Amino acid sequence: MSYFQFYHFLRGSMCHQLLLFIIYLSSFRDVVALEMSFESTHMASVSELASPPSTGIFYPIEISPAVIPQYPLPNESLPPMYPTFPTAYEPVLTGKCPVNFSAISNILSKTASDCSQPIAMLVGNVICCPQFSSLVHIFQGFYSFSSDKLVVQNAVANDCFSDIMSILASRGANATIPSICSIKSANLTGGSCPVNDAMTFEKMVNSSSLLEACSTVDPLKECCRPICQPAIAEAALRISGGESSMENKDAGQGSSRVDVLNDCKGVVYSYISRKLPSDVANTAFRILSACKVNKVCPLQFKQPSEVITSCRNVAAPSPSCCSSLNAYIAGIQRQMLITNKQAIICATVFGSMLRKGGVMTNIYELCDVDLKDFSIQEDAAYGQQVAGCLLRSLPADVIFDNTTGYSFTCDLTDNIVAPWPSSSSVSSLSLCAPEMSLPALPTSETMKNPGCRGVGLEMMIPIFSLFLFSAILC
Repeated sequence: MSYFQFYHFLRGSMCHQLLLFIIYLSSFRDVVALEMSFESTHMASVSELASPPSTGIFYPIEISPAVIPQYPLPNESLPPMYPTFPTAYEPVLTGKCPVNFSAISNILSKTASDCSQPIAMLVGNVICCPQFSSLVHIFQGFYSFSSDKLVVQNAVANDCFSDIMSILASRGANATIPSICSIKSANLTGGSCPVNDAMTFEKMVNSSSLLEACSTVDPLKECCRPICQPAIAEAALRISGGESSMENKDAGQGSSRVDVLNDCKGVVYSYISRKLPSDVANTAFRILSACKVNKVCPLQFKQPSEVITSCRNVAAPSPSCCSSLNAYIAGIQRQMLITNKQAIICATVFGSMLRKGGVMTNIYELCDVDLKDFSIQEDAAYGQQVAGCLLRSLPADVIFDNTTGYSFTCDLTDNIVAPWPSSSSVSSLSLCAPEMSLPALPTSETMKNPGCRGVGLEMMIPIFSLFLFSAILC
């Protein structure tokens, strides 16, 4: 099947926007089979699709790379987001960090994949930075495994951090991760926390209770009925030494109480990673990170003055209002990929700004603004319209292999209308009532524009040297 035949095939589906996104971002190298099994919500007309499938199963479509257009300007440099497969190489280490890095090779590889060079900026808040932070905690515990210390010595912290970054970069990671995630070598040292050895830690903390609380973290319950988080907070409070730590010169003159507690939390994480298998600790740390990142909207909103002016007095669909609203949202769609829960918060935050400006009507509904509209929709470099992707709220990783490239999970929430806030305040917003609740998935009665949805919907096509796997909300 040629590229153009495949294109016309895609046009026959109400899911074509997502699939065109996939084609646009495709690596144009090796295209694997597409297999989809789902509840069909729309069947193209005969005029749209000459031979519509009689079942809900699309058998593999084989496309020869020879018929797929290559990058048209070979003499010019590739655009920043043009897909490439990273070239692995042997890192040059300082030789001053007394650690056998091969023992934590799996965690290093996972972090390199989650923070891969092409997409680290896009998934930093949700995938890359939580995993990089977890690696730092695990390295702290591993570094001092044969000693009584829970942190990396100041004398070698810079060298160890440099070696970590060299190894990650050699495996395809973005070299700017420390800047993206605001993590530096000092995070390995325990900072201003007055306790940094295991013996003192175990004298002050009920370590068995701490490990019991954090050895098996429930990804669905921890964010709403936390068990591990309060155990870590209590342990950090105990080893911080109360207000007396503020008088300790080793705690750092001028450091705030918050800084001491945060540094002590790092020591607690180090103790946990020292006692638990690295994969178990990594899973726990990622779940705790998910609880944190899903509580806030990471997008930046400028004052929506034009939207307020255009939409303040509307009571019915208004071209000028919707045009202004769409133009504003197009700007924030260039920022980053966010999770479904973050999208709910972002929609509420932005809606609250509009209500505060006098927009009382639910313009999300009037202008068909969906949750996915708050995640990346457009390639800023080329202005290509693409379908939206909301990442799942549960911890997820970017996967890489030498054949298929990178992959991560998207939730297809095409027809879930963005929630309009009931007031100009967001203080009452809670995703824990009922626990981990999200807007209801659309039904045939409520869907305005039928799209692709359903249980077990999976797509496997390389995009942007990535794969998108669609699924219903977790």
